Amino acid sequence: MDMSNALVSTDWLAQHLNDRGVVVIDIAGLGQEQLQAYKAGHLPGALAWKWKDMLWDERRRDFPAPDEFARRLAAAGIANDMRVVFYGEPMQFGVYAWWAFRYCGHENVAILDGGRKAWAAEGRPLTADVPVPRKPATYRPVARNEGMRILRDELIAAVEQGGQFILDGRSPEEYAGQRVGGPGGPDVGAVRPGRIPGARHLHYADCLDALERFKPRAALQELVAARGVTSAAPVVTYCRMSHRATVLYFVLTELLGHRDARVYDGSWTEWGNLVGVPIEK
Repeated sequence: MDMSNALVSTDWLAQHLNDRGVVVIDIAGLGQEQLQAYKAGHLPGALAWKWKDMLWDERRRDFPAPDEFARRLAAAGIANDMRVVFYGEPMQFGVYAWWAFRYCGHENVAILDGGRKAWAAEGRPLTADVPVPRKPATYRPVARNEGMRILRDELIAAVEQGGQFILDGRSPEEYAGQRVGGPGGPDVGAVRPGRIPGARHLHYADCLDALERFKPRAALQELVAARGVTSAAPVVTYCRMSHRATVLYFVLTELLGHRDARVYDGSWTEWGNLVGVPIEK
């Protein structure tokens, strides 16, 4: 696969791991509250971030305002021009962090293709050593990229009017309305199972190979085309909490060149709990 600027290979990162302008961040997602995977072995020099602590506002179900985003990055030793490379545990949390950074205005951000899984499978080094904290940097607040996101009221209106193309990145069981949580975990997250009316299904994992690297462009194009997505159609992606939805967004925008995609980050935890909105099974 030709690498997008937003997707870096293990070879590239191995060559640039010690560059002063490159910051590697390991995102601990659900089930990693104690940083278990990070402590067992992470990429040398990688910072450890818990996803909600660093990517969400402290008091609102939203992302940090520009001033707060700038304060957090500066405190972490990240400047506006630095290249941030994410990988996650599970992998979709690294992609979510990429999307959140892009939404919050940091453009020079990428995902490590295959993350820790591919890195380790290739015999590359992992360490349990915690890096010395980076010196604080200067970060200038930047505007959000509001076009990357759709909020519930706009999506409700679009569903009622018809014609909005929606991709559901959840498991087949969630899409079919058999569960509200993903298989293998607690069946929690909403009071109603089902899907947003008219949504087509593309399980995020179908876009990945056995090492959690993105499949070749032709294979991804085939998957997307089979759901009826064309390059001209506006698309909304969602899942349960929006992490898997960002994987579909990344495929569409960064790997297939789709210019009109947005993430509904309220996803099923919001839609499945809303009073008065329709669902489908």
